[in-house]
Amino acid sequence: MPVATAAKVEALRIDFKSAAALADMLGVSRSQVTRWLRGAGIDPLNAERVDLLELVWSSLLRVYEQEAALAWLFGVNPALGDRRPIDLVRAGRAEELMRAIRAERADSFA
Repeated sequence: MPVATAAKVEALRIDFKSAAALADMLGVSRSQVTRWLRGAGIDPLNAERVDLLELVWSSLLRVYEQEAALAWLFGVNPALGDRRPIDLVRAGRAEELMRAIRAERADSFA
């Protein structure tokens, strides 16, 4: 059974320490995240961003500690054409992100 997007929003808010930090990561207003946390519906585009951020975050935490995972999200990444992974989360570029994370995982076990 899939996890509800609202539950993912709450879990990400806890992981990132605030609704404001989560809003920044998703490229939405803090009030938007607050509305989601209070039970307002999430539009399909933002639901996809939440799903992707949760997937990327959980995958990164299998490779890195939390601070290193955050640095990876916000750092310029050569494997992503010198783009920041968080910008690809906002753009919904799941395949590129997961490919880069798989490469990170392979390097960490090499």
